[in-house]
Amino acid sequence: MRTLISFLYCELLKIYKSRIFIGTIIAFSLAPIMGALFVVVLRSPALSESNSFLETKAAFTGFSPDWPSYLNLIAQAIGIGGIIIFGFISSWTFGREYSDRTAKDLLVLPVPRFSIVLSKMLAIFIWCVFLIIIIIVLGLVIGTALQLPGWSAGNFMFSLRAIAITSILVILLNTPVTFVASIGKGYLAPLAFVVLAVVLAQIIGALGLGTYFPWAVPAIYSKIIGTNSILNFYSYLILIIVSILGFAGTYYTWAYMDQTK
Repeated sequence: MRTLISFLYCELLKIYKSRIFIGTIIAFSLAPIMGALFVVVLRSPALSESNSFLETKAAFTGFSPDWPSYLNLIAQAIGIGGIIIFGFISSWTFGREYSDRTAKDLLVLPVPRFSIVLSKMLAIFIWCVFLIIIIIVLGLVIGTALQLPGWSAGNFMFSLRAIAITSILVILLNTPVTFVASIGKGYLAPLAFVVLAVVLAQIIGALGLGTYFPWAVPAIYSKIIGTNSILNFYSYLILIIVSILGFAGTYYTWAYMDQTK
């Protein structure tokens, strides 16, 4: 346990001192800011006429200038954008060890390799949860400043539950990315994998088969109320199995595969 805590501390320290950490905060903060733009445009007829794109985008997503829609937009942003940003985080956390050529230094340490892998996974989880907290707090601050109507404790708890479940679904999909980063030994392979997964999620979702494609499940769940009814037990089961296989594959790569090549 002491070894795991030490490795986790080192991983969190590397994250904190990296420029990427600030970049992910900025990138993830765009969702509530975009929601604020929607609110401002929809409230002003003059702005609506001059910003038809934003008005069309808001109408397409079913957005209205109130708390339920604003919080639902945050959930949707996590369900779609979270896959990309969290995937980038996972790619960086594991891929940088190969790009910086520090993987061999880690592997020669007299510690269980499971501790190395688990510490990285926990660091990714903490990083992602921190970003989710940031986006929720920022959303509450912006929504309060805009004096959005429709606030109630019940609506907030409902939206918070949707955000939490969407976040868990997205975070679980980090492990396949870490596996690809481990076998690809760098950034490019996992980033390409994330982009491919997002594109396939859009295509397969449009064909009506997204229920059984893990990377489409968070987006389906986070959409307009009622859309998540097409998800079933097997949707979540497949996603969990893929997540477990990703973790097992990552550990196997670090524990048993030849790291000298």
